Amino acid sequence: MNVYFADESGFSLTPTIPYGWQQVNQPIRMVTKRSKRLNIFGLMSRNNNLEAYSFYGSATAPLIIAFIDDFVSNTTQRTAIVIDNATVHHSDEFHNKIKEWEELDTYIFYLPRYSPHLNIIETLWRKMKYEWLKPRDYKNLKTLEAAVDNILIKFGGDFTINFNS
Repeated sequence: MNVYFADESGFSLTPTIPYGWQQVNQPIRMVTKRSKRLNIFGLMSRNNNLEAYSFYGSATAPLIIAFIDDFVSNTTQRTAIVIDNATVHHSDEFHNKIKEWEELDTYIFYLPRYSPHLNIIETLWRKMKYEWLKPRDYKNLKTLEAAVDNILIKFGGDFTINFNS
């Protein structure tokens, strides 16, 4: 059985900077801007297979359903999708699709509430935001989109995560 971990994350021109070092009396300034938020819905396996869908605006049930429908249409064997308990994943529309996906040999498995540490795609979002995106990528929305797309396209090759260590 293939197992994919699914989640959404957002990227904007306000960079994610967990901490930094600077010389005494040498302030570091970084220009940030408010911008639209580029959202990504991803489905990722432990062996670095990734299907990613980008969008602007809210992650609505019809949108997430459409992404999963597309993903399921390309699966060739029994698949489990591990997903968190976001409200959109528990909507009536979403629950009504589960039976249809099961008939196509794809099963939804909900993580326990408040356990993002069990969803391995969270590692992808963290590595993208804290390691792989560079300060130059935040120049404008176009450069950010290009950098995010580059990572998503090259994930599994130039960008990988070792879950065995």
